[in-house]
Formats: sequence, structure tokens, C-alpha cells
Amino acid sequence: MIDKEWLPEGVQRCSFGKFMIWLAIWGAILLWGVYGMYLVLSKGLVTTNLNNYFGFGLWITFDLAVIALGAGAFFSGFLKYIVGIKELENIINLAVIVGFICYVGAMLVLVLDIGQPLRAWFGYWHPNVHSMLTEVIFCITCYCTVLLIEYIPIILENRKLSQNLFIRKLAHNFHIFMPLFAGVGTFLSCFHQGSLGGMYGVLFGRPFAYREGFFIWPWTFFLFVVSAIASGPAFTMLIATLMEKISGRKLVSYDVKMLMGKIAGSLLCFYIFFKILDTWYWATVTLPKMGLTFDQVFNNNAGFGKWLLWTEIGLCGVIPAILLIVPKFRRIPVLLYTAAILDCIGIVINRYVFTVQTCAAPVLPFDKWHSYTPNWVEWITSIEIIAFGVIVLSLSYRYLPLFPQERQLNKS
Repeated sequence: MIDKEWLPEGVQRCSFGKFMIWLAIWGAILLWGVYGMYLVLSKGLVTTNLNNYFGFGLWITFDLAVIALGAGAFFSGFLKYIVGIKELENIINLAVIVGFICYVGAMLVLVLDIGQPLRAWFGYWHPNVHSMLTEVIFCITCYCTVLLIEYIPIILENRKLSQNLFIRKLAHNFHIFMPLFAGVGTFLSCFHQGSLGGMYGVLFGRPFAYREGFFIWPWTFFLFVVSAIASGPAFTMLIATLMEKISGRKLVSYDVKMLMGKIAGSLLCFYIFFKILDTWYWATVTLPKMGLTFDQVFNNNAGFGKWLLWTEIGLCGVIPAILLIVPKFRRIPVLLYTAAILDCIGIVINRYVFTVQTCAAPVLPFDKWHSYTPNWVEWITSIEIIAFGVIVLSLSYRYLPLFPQERQLNKS
């Protein structure tokens, strides 16, 4: 191998040629996405299917979904460094990188969605102190920086780089302060996850999203936080499993995966319980007080039927919660992975309906239901983030010691 001296010690990787072909495929998708970004930034949002009804669409759905799924980084870091669950050491590096990819991708999407990227700095220099999005802007930016700081020592542990004494000591010192960064990351991530949900909950002019709450916080503030930490560990575990399937190597022991499933299942049970209560109260108290019925905020013809609600809460909520919380189900790989997939799909549906259905539902007597379909520019710029993530993960897996258990699990 051309790059053999840069590979982690004692592990096997595919040939350099195959790796370059793999990167070339995803690099082509990334470049297509860059072209889509150029169109948006040069010609404006007129290149998309966003309009006065749908200021939020695929991009914000994607943004909120990846931020939630990337929560495995801060919550795994909290459990490992603050709570002291040592078993998570075998997957924490992957969680950090997945979180880093998700948050960088989220910020790139926001640059496109704001419509006037040259004024992106206004949110920092001229903050609207009455808006929850101001807190989101600062917290996402700061947490993305924290993830970069957490990623640096993983890079410095590269076999070739660590031969340098200064780099080796620098990486060691980074690890010493990692509990501090884990604590700061937990604080930042919890607040912006909550404020993203709180933003929808205070929209009293949008009955589908509006919620009553606890003191100044609507219920959605807390539900967004819990749903994120319920899906983040499951998503990280799924990424590790997918990497195993692609590489043909065992990277994380099944015991660690079951632990991640147990963590996700416990939190999902907590979330689903309160999500059901929230939905019941919203349907029976909040909507009637606003002069609406439960049926009026759903419309099958526009693509926003009640089936979305039952899928989110039932198929992608109650069922995976049971599968993940019961030990005998977690021990069966197909059930563990299926439950994790359903968990992640449920969170994506939740972010989708709060983003798109909120805009689609009529709010005035003379208004009507509206439908929205993203065009190719929106799709390719979203897929671009996935391509970016695949490239970063591929490079990290090939050249960095991501999985401490890899050599032990593949001795035979």
C-alpha cells in the first residue's frame, strides 16, 4: 500500500486504488452539490421550491434531523467523561466524528437557507435578543467549535503524526481536558436542541406547532432535547454497524451496541410517554381553545394525513422503545438494528411535520392547504452533506485509530 505507514497499526484496510475509487464516487456527488450551492448563492432562493408559504422546507427538515441524530456526540461524551461509563470508550471517537459531520452539515445548510448569505454575520453582530434562534445561532457555532476541538486529538493520534514528540504530547494534553469539553458540549447542545423545539412551540399563529408549557418554555423545548438524546446513540450505533458491513471487519463489540441500544431505549420510553401526553393535551385542550378540531390540522389530499402521527408515535416510537428496552430483544441483532432504524426514522418524521406541516396547514378562514415538493437543487445540496460525511468518515476510518476494539475483535 502506498500509504501503509499512515494506517493504524495492526489493522487491515483495502488497497489504496480501491479507496481512491470510493472517494472519487462520493467526491463527484459532493462536487454536484457544490454546483447546487453555487446556483443558490449566486441566483438566490428562486432556484428552489421555497416560497412565501414554505420558508422552511427540506433544508430545515434536514438541518433539524441531522442535529438530532448528531446528539450521540454530546450525550455519549457526557456519559463517558462525566458519568463515567467506560464501555463507551470503544465508540466515543466515532460519536464525536459523526457529531462533527452533522453540525458542519447543519451550518452549511443554514448558509443556503437564510437567503442572503452575505448577511449571515448579522445574527452575531446584531442579535435579536427576543428570538430563540439567536441562542441557537450562538450555541450551534460554539458547539461545532467544541466538536472540532474534540476531533483534533483523534487526528493527532494518527500513526505517522504521533511519531512526533510534540504532537504526541499535545494529543495527550487534549485528552486530559476532554471532560471539560464534554461538559461544555452538553450544556451548549441541550440548550440549542431545546430552543429549536421551543421556536415552534411559541408560534401561537401556527396551531399545528403551538404548545402550552412550563413557565416560559413550551413543551416542545423539552421534547426536542429528549428526542435528540434518544435517537443520537442509536444513530451512532447504526453508523458503526454500516461501517462494519462495508469494511467486512468487526469494529465494535455487540455488548457495546447493546449498551447504546439500552441507553437509546430508556430515553425513547421517557420521550414517547411524554410525547403521547403532549399530543393528547394538544388535541383535547389546546386546539379547541384555538377554535380548531384535531381533524382540521390533518389533510390526506395535501400529503399530511394522520398516518404521519401514528407512524411517528406508534411504529417509530412505541415499537422501537419496547424492542430496545427489553434485554431479550436487544440480544437479537436484527431486532436491535430494526429498532434503531425505526427510532431514527421517527425523529426525522417529527422534525418534518413540525417544519413542513406547520407551514402547510391553513391558519385563516379563507386560507387553504398548501403542498410543497423540494426540487433537485434542494435535494442535491442535502445529499452533498451525506457525501461530505462519507468522505470524512472514510478518511478517519482509514487513517485514524477510531475503534480501540478493532484489533482484538479481528485477531482470527
